[in-house]
Amino acid sequence: MNALRKYMNKIKPHFEPGGRLAKLQSVYDGMETFLFTPNTTARSGVHIHDGNDLKRTMITVVVALLPALLFAMYNVGYQHYLAIGQPEASHVARFVFGLVAMLPCIVVSYVVGLGIEFVGAQIHHKEIQEGFLVSGILIPLIVPINTPLWMVAVATAFAVIFAKEVFGGTGMNIFNVALVTRAFLFFAYPSRMSGDTAFVKTDSAFGLGDGTVVDAFTGATPLGQVATHTGDVLQLNNVVGDPIGTSDAFMGLIAGSPGETSMVAILIGAVILLVTGIASWRIMCSVFAGGLAMAAVAHALPSATYAASLLDPWSQLCYGGFAFMAVFMATDPVTGARTRTGQYIYGFLIGVIAILIRVYNSGYPEGAMLAVLLMNAFAPLIDHCVVSRNIKRRLRRASINQ
Repeated sequence: MNALRKYMNKIKPHFEPGGRLAKLQSVYDGMETFLFTPNTTARSGVHIHDGNDLKRTMITVVVALLPALLFAMYNVGYQHYLAIGQPEASHVARFVFGLVAMLPCIVVSYVVGLGIEFVGAQIHHKEIQEGFLVSGILIPLIVPINTPLWMVAVATAFAVIFAKEVFGGTGMNIFNVALVTRAFLFFAYPSRMSGDTAFVKTDSAFGLGDGTVVDAFTGATPLGQVATHTGDVLQLNNVVGDPIGTSDAFMGLIAGSPGETSMVAILIGAVILLVTGIASWRIMCSVFAGGLAMAAVAHALPSATYAASLLDPWSQLCYGGFAFMAVFMATDPVTGARTRTGQYIYGFLIGVIAILIRVYNSGYPEGAMLAVLLMNAFAPLIDHCVVSRNIKRRLRRASINQ
């Protein structure tokens, strides 16, 4: 590291004003701050000194996402070998297949997103922020495994430009960038975002996993099966028609978007975020509370017309992207509510709306994405109402004391 530090110091003059590479100063600054802790300090005035900068925050979130990412790779391989009639494939083979299958999407996400941010920093002569370190890994986790790479590139570019850069960059966006990417894909290419061919990779990945899909194969996710179910008895199956239950969803061995299937992996990430103080426990807990409350109401009033109402409240949390949304999306400090009371309201409404959409809109069996994006728009209003109420209460208290 000392040799690298000396090399960075040696080439630094070339990127400073007057140097031959001065136009690329933001690129150098981005690389330096990524590799090393900034060594600049305040010389005067009163300042709060804290070692937790944006880079550390983003890296902590990435670490929290690793359990979901690693399990996603395993489950992609597990679903593939199950679909081609080779359930006896080794754990290593499953993981390697999932790794090879997901890696191109991860690369495209980072190359497109970071590329746009580098260009934007150069144009506006700003520092390159680390915000996309998280968005770049979230996107491959929430899009179906069979999404064409060019679609991922187009959606990522759209989200970074229109949901982030036009608002001023990292920390200024009002909508979650990864969710805008998913929403763009869903509304622009709906046929590729749902159905039997979206969530299970049945073809080989760079020569790995060759085989023929079994006759009983169905790639429908559990919530996809719920959306098309008729009758009073709900039975969910895996990709080859074997029954599955809530325990399978809790572990994550079901079809779905790669990072959203395993409740266990997501909860490990939640613990990391809460212990490090990165995520708001108020938002996270209130999302689950709102989801449980709405799910309990729906389950208490079951209807064959709305098959999702037949799912018990715990199953509602385990299936689909609800848990992933509650832990990694709703807790985004940039797009969420800031006041303490507002965080309770914000999170609770996300949970309620997510289950409400899931249960009573059969055409859209997963409401987590829309719930977060909708409440992103209302987060400033919630904070404004909370602050205004506090001001009025304090003014009333002051007038009484006088």
